[in-house]
Amino acid sequence: MAGDFDMGKKPRKTKRKTKSGQPTPDRVIDAALTLAATGGWRQLGLAGIAEEAGLTLAQLRSVFPSKAAILTGFVRRTDERVLAGGKAGDEDGDGTARDRLFDVLMRRFDVLQPDRSAVRAIIRDSLCDPLAVLCQGPMLLCSMASMLEAAGLSSAGPIGALRTKGLALVYLIALRAWLKDDSADLAKTMAALDRGLRQAEKMAAFLNSGRTARA
Repeated sequence: MAGDFDMGKKPRKTKRKTKSGQPTPDRVIDAALTLAATGGWRQLGLAGIAEEAGLTLAQLRSVFPSKAAILTGFVRRTDERVLAGGKAGDEDGDGTARDRLFDVLMRRFDVLQPDRSAVRAIIRDSLCDPLAVLCQGPMLLCSMASMLEAAGLSSAGPIGALRTKGLALVYLIALRAWLKDDSADLAKTMAALDRGLRQAEKMAAFLNSGRTARA
């Protein structure tokens, strides 16, 4: 019996995987994307994300308290990278508003490209959760407002709100094409985006002509 219980030894603790550096939002986001790409988003838990990131659960929660917060962080990081990828003065450059919006949104797809499998899993699993879809709506509109501003178009006021909603619709249609686009140059995505922007441009011209006629 004495051999069964050695009171002089403490239980061995399981060592957690660690990674160099301090806990950062990027580490958590990247870990969540890695796991989502391989196992889906719906069943993914914070404990699994923490382990993948080399953090304790407490460390992860100090950065992101929930999966929804991680997703918000991912969208915000995408916005920042798109905006940082533009050249100074782009909003005042040559080209029509449609051309500038095309460039900005294609830059967004380029930023997302390395994580396409994860984005596909997140979208697929989120569609099964109506509450999650509703929560993501305002986040999408905020992102599209930033994209408008990056293209030199105001997102302020009633007209800006209409532009933002219209661009969100165009983006979602192009996003659907991007998720299935296996071409090396994203030709299908570009075609869908160009088509959507042209239709939006025609609608805007129609609305403007109506206002002019009433005036």
